[in-house]
Amino acid sequence: MSENLFNEFEPVSSKQWKQQIQYELKGADYNETLIWESPEGIKVKPFYHIDEFEKPLQVTTHTSQFKICQNIFVHDLDKSIARAKETLNRGAESIRFTIPNEQIDVEKLANSLPLQSVPVYFYLNFLSIDFVKKLDSIAKAKNASFFVQLDPIGQLTKDGNWFTNLEKDFEALNTIAIACTNIHFLSVDSSLYQNAGANIVQQIAYTLGHVNEYFNRVATISKPIVLQVAVGTNYFFEIAKLRAMRLLFNLIAKEYDHNLECHIIAAPTKRNKTLYDYNVNMLRTTTECMSAILGGADTVFNLAYDVLYHKDNEFGDRISRNQLLVLKHESYFDKVNNPADGAYYIEELTHQLAEKALALFKDIEAAGGFLTQLKEGIIQRKIQESAAKEQELFDNGKEVLLGTNKYPNKDDRMSHDLELYPFVKSNPRKTLITPIIEKRLAEKAEQQRLEDEKSNTGAE
Repeated sequence: MSENLFNEFEPVSSKQWKQQIQYELKGADYNETLIWESPEGIKVKPFYHIDEFEKPLQVTTHTSQFKICQNIFVHDLDKSIARAKETLNRGAESIRFTIPNEQIDVEKLANSLPLQSVPVYFYLNFLSIDFVKKLDSIAKAKNASFFVQLDPIGQLTKDGNWFTNLEKDFEALNTIAIACTNIHFLSVDSSLYQNAGANIVQQIAYTLGHVNEYFNRVATISKPIVLQVAVGTNYFFEIAKLRAMRLLFNLIAKEYDHNLECHIIAAPTKRNKTLYDYNVNMLRTTTECMSAILGGADTVFNLAYDVLYHKDNEFGDRISRNQLLVLKHESYFDKVNNPADGAYYIEELTHQLAEKALALFKDIEAAGGFLTQLKEGIIQRKIQESAAKEQELFDNGKEVLLGTNKYPNKDDRMSHDLELYPFVKSNPRKTLITPIIEKRLAEKAEQQRLEDEKSNTGAE
């Protein structure tokens, strides 16, 4: 706005605001009373002012173009096709198929759907050159936008083993990079770090280290890299996280003459989801999807409120999809690009997160790189330390999950409703490295409640 309004009001400086606040505190210490420190070491102030505002960061987010995605695990092919058609007819704008094995008839899957009009993600639980070539030929024939999420390093981090071994996995990636030019073929699963308990700075830095290994080991990357991100409940921090991630990705990519923006696909975290009082999960996922959109995710898929204990079902899918539809079509989250630009608080958070994450990334590279630190167990240990601190806050009631450690419903019963086992299973086996394990904050408390529930039922 070029014209100043209300010139009769004198501007109030940052110094004047602070003086007034200190006066209102009546002797209480300003720093101890009003400034809090996040797990990432960021000190959050009670106000942010133009006096302290630096030049806006160059982060471009195309919020108006974000897509609503539906995740579909392909087990029964005909049922999966029917489900995909139904979700596309009811508001989904893209589909993410999880493909468990090479026996899935992907040609039948592709020929049964209008794939020319929607982006399609294929998350493969295996690494097969022939299978990816088949997807590439389908994409070319149908002029379709296919994102094939291949992530051997992600396989190593969550499973403890490569698909085959380091040399053969990267040999396969390099073959695919040259032979398959019609698809996006490379992906980084950053969601594992968040779901395992890493703080935000760690999540960004580990994602960058993960990406950097691919830049160093894959000769040709001619398509945007997909970053799959889990979004937590700290609303403004999560907006800043996605912006910082995009900013730093661009910074590193330019060093390799890779001038393509990353493609971010985001979903709510599992870490804060609860089994008891499960309807609260809808509130959590709504604010997390809001952060994802405002932070600049290209595609957002939601978690169903009952994802912990129910198998995939039409009602859970519909509610989770409708949450995104309400955000897009009733709350108008797609009407403005770069919505966080100029928000002093978010700009400052973005700057600090980016600065701290870049410093940690440099430390990782100086110590031999991401894969070296995974092999030595350093990444796993750092995540475990961060997760333990968060778990302690939850156990002490300082981090609140409604219905679990705050205002629990004592009459809530879940033992007879479990279609899925909602807790981490121990699976002793030989692995190359210690895998990074996802774990929810509420697991221990929920297991105790279930045991008490069963005991009381037996007594009755």
